[in-house]
Amino acid sequence: MAPTSPVHPVDEVPPVRQLAAFGLQHVLAMYAGAVAVPLIVGGAMKLPPADLAYLITADLLVCGIATLVQCVGLWRFGARLPIMQGCTFAAVSPMVMIGTTGGGLPAVYGAVIVAGLAIMLLAPVFGRLLRFFPPLVTGTVILIIGVTLLPVAGNWAAGGSGAADFGAPENLGLAAFVLLVVVGVQRFAPPFLGRIAVLTGIVVGVAVAVPLGLTDFGGVADADWVGISTPFHFGAPAFEASAIVSMLVVALVCMTETTGDFIAVGELTDRPVGPRALADGLRADGLSTVLGGVFNTFPYTAYAQNVGLVGMTRVRSRWVVAAAGGLLVLLGLLPKLGAVVAAVPAPVLGGAGLVMFGTVAAGGLRTLARVGFKDNHNLTVVAVSVAVGVLPVGVPTVYDRFPDWFQTVMHSGISAGCVTAILLNLLFNHLPGRTAPAPASALAEPGGLPGGGAEQGVEQPREEVV
Repeated sequence: MAPTSPVHPVDEVPPVRQLAAFGLQHVLAMYAGAVAVPLIVGGAMKLPPADLAYLITADLLVCGIATLVQCVGLWRFGARLPIMQGCTFAAVSPMVMIGTTGGGLPAVYGAVIVAGLAIMLLAPVFGRLLRFFPPLVTGTVILIIGVTLLPVAGNWAAGGSGAADFGAPENLGLAAFVLLVVVGVQRFAPPFLGRIAVLTGIVVGVAVAVPLGLTDFGGVADADWVGISTPFHFGAPAFEASAIVSMLVVALVCMTETTGDFIAVGELTDRPVGPRALADGLRADGLSTVLGGVFNTFPYTAYAQNVGLVGMTRVRSRWVVAAAGGLLVLLGLLPKLGAVVAAVPAPVLGGAGLVMFGTVAAGGLRTLARVGFKDNHNLTVVAVSVAVGVLPVGVPTVYDRFPDWFQTVMHSGISAGCVTAILLNLLFNHLPGRTAPAPASALAEPGGLPGGGAEQGVEQPREEVV
């Protein structure tokens, strides 16, 4: 008999017990970000509490469906990698503007549907651009993803943005305690517990928060047992030109961010993303966004915080994240379960987030370690890209006087840094011109193009990062 080929870790199916634990860990890592978008948009439009609750359950349901399509795959839809899907924050400002200037939710959903269709049409084009993402660019983008997410964890650790007790010592103390538990479990616990260190830290953190009065499960009793989202609950979609243009800009930003996330997951799982996989993943993003417009929610994209969880736990199975998608579907259909998860205090998530997001940044540094920085301009590419990516995070109002389309692109540190890295790599390593002497070990670009300063490691085979 011919020997069977070993199953790639991405395609392994863990036992049911591990699937449930690992999947719940992914849900807890992304839940706060997932419900934040409908809360922000609905709050800005002054929707009543019943409508806000409806937006949240609809969001969780489509999050789960989108994650299942991305991980399991459906024909040419889905990258078939461990990638969680959730509402993108890049769309928040345009959607608030559309919803509050007379168009309302029907205009928002009309623009979202058109944006989803555009993403599906443009997916093959982005797939052919993958050659412009060598390790120099991918390492820089992964580093920027991690660094720009750290303030999110910091806000959670302090109690959550807008909290009355923001920055209180007990909040930061609880976050620090959870951080220590996560690190301690990783270092001293048996291997299985080490892989669910984040889940363990969150459970222990909640157990400590309850007697301290830092969490409240009162909303669980008020939540309904069953809630079903129906298409076009807020009315038939309206297709307004200005709203559609704004959302198309958001679509391009989301595709750029998602490309960086896909490449990061490919590095972490030792399954490099090729043009076809990238196109299939982006096409799934577009399908999910169309579903979002139909089922009363918003545009969808890959969630970078779960990329960090994959790197930290070293659990690379896409079926684990598919299990998380199944849990999200349940949370969307059973609001009472969603209320239980929503009661997890923000400081608990902050302590776990510091580890996860720091892991993403460290993964970027490890990728950059394969790139040569001697006798070339690669250090400039990294330095300027990171600076541009971190700028809107450190100074959120820096672009407030610019046009809306510019703000949509540049307010996202990930998209701003990614575009900068691509352009600088083209400038220094692809365009002909006067360059520094190339070391003997320099590699040529595909097609015989000179390395323009010898971008070492640009086309080397990608290694396992974690």
